[in-house]
Amino acid sequence: MVMANYILRLLRAQLMIVWSWGFNSPITIANGLKFRVQGFKFKGWVEVVYEEGKDLFKVTFIERNNIVYVVEDVFFDMLVEVIDNAVEKTENYTERVNSEYSLL
Repeated sequence: MVMANYILRLLRAQLMIVWSWGFNSPITIANGLKFRVQGFKFKGWVEVVYEEGKDLFKVTFIERNNIVYVVEDVFFDMLVEVIDNAVEKTENYTERVNSEYSLL
């Protein structure tokens, strides 16, 4: 539970970005945190696990109980960016946000 709380603190440091993912349903897992997202690029579960021997994180993206891909060796200060790039960021991100929310 200590590591799950630590990961939540890292995510909360960039709360607006995390909200853009549709972050919900956080669950404590062994040495980490699992949560659901509904981003532009990815919808499903994200598991963040701390790998103690490496002092790094492993981020796993799961869709319909299938592992879609895994990003290993993620530093704590890159965690939000790594998840954001996989879940939300598209090449035309600004245009897509403007279109989705009728901003222009």
